[in-house]
Amino acid sequence: MENLILFDDKSYERLQPLTFTRPVGEIRVGILTIREKWELWFNNPFSYFTAPHLSRKYKFKLEARNIVINGSVLPSPSLCAEIAELHQGDVLIKEQQFIAANISDEQFKILDTQLEIGGLNRIESKADFLKINYLWDIFTLNGEAIKQDFEKLTKGRTSQPISATNRVLGSENVFIEEGATVECAILNANSGPIYIGKNAQVQEGAMIRGAFALCQNSTVKMGAKVYGPTTVGPHSKLGGEVGNSIITGYSNKGHEGYLGNSILGEWCNIGADTNTSNLKNNYKEVRLWSYASESFVNTGLQFCGLVMGDHSKCGINTMFNTGSVIGVGANIYGAGFPRNFIPSFSWGGAQGFTTFRLNKMIETAEKVVARRNKVLTKEDREILAYIFKNTSIYRRWE
Repeated sequence: MENLILFDDKSYERLQPLTFTRPVGEIRVGILTIREKWELWFNNPFSYFTAPHLSRKYKFKLEARNIVINGSVLPSPSLCAEIAELHQGDVLIKEQQFIAANISDEQFKILDTQLEIGGLNRIESKADFLKINYLWDIFTLNGEAIKQDFEKLTKGRTSQPISATNRVLGSENVFIEEGATVECAILNANSGPIYIGKNAQVQEGAMIRGAFALCQNSTVKMGAKVYGPTTVGPHSKLGGEVGNSIITGYSNKGHEGYLGNSILGEWCNIGADTNTSNLKNNYKEVRLWSYASESFVNTGLQFCGLVMGDHSKCGINTMFNTGSVIGVGANIYGAGFPRNFIPSFSWGGAQGFTTFRLNKMIETAEKVVARRNKVLTKEDREILAYIFKNTSIYRRWE
């Protein structure tokens, strides 16, 4: 079997701030991260060719023969079949976008996303598949991604029994993994599958409409109202009202308040009664901050809420404007609507910001990850230090 590599294309910049702290392949869309999807299909581990500041944590492995796959592309049966048929020197493209290649270590050295790869045999892909190009693709494609993952993960397997205390519609589309508990809840899987991961918990009175994924060791709290398609990554808590949103993992939105058409990174915390606007009062299409263009860009969407980078948090009763982008390591609090682009390591709110100093932010992060029996590694601290330095241009008050 050839060595397997996930390769970040130009979507890496468009997917910041989520990709400040991870390669594109570590983005969660559907039930699994993109990397987990590919490893499930190929039954082999992948390494990463990604931004230099991430390379110590996300290792790169190059061998004499390599299958290189665009990390923003989600696998599908037809695409995996095409990749399996590639011979050495073949590169698979779709509408002038690099998708995958079978190449030697020498050929890899001249590979880039502009397809300036002389001497390789270009093959136009005929496969149907999903690709994450922009931040909003993560929640707009999440429903289809949940369905694809659900089918792959549950094929030929039997769900744990559904407790009779629940009210269930479309029970054939509900799958409960070992150790999970669901009691006195309403589950409607007629509009999309519902997946409950290992040791996850759905508490009494929760109302869930699919498509929905609750990953390992996560909790939906009592009385929560969840509209699909929504994904809750591992070791997270969900409460209040949520619609068409993704929590990457290790994050909490555990209290009342609304979160819609939004994405939370890892190690985030949403204060009680925080609300996110996902629709402008004039019903116009939402513009979202783009690090790639260093400007606000039109999403083409009428509904778009909040994107929050890793290790960011907000206090109780925070109000987020439609189409808000929060960087890494920010702490938002106070009355009023803060601006809809908040740089990394910001401290404050509508009344103004100061800088959340790196040493103080890391001090907090160490306590946060310890609550999940994790350790903030040297590599994690180096990544945060890089982000702190390289996002200072956006903290104009400094």
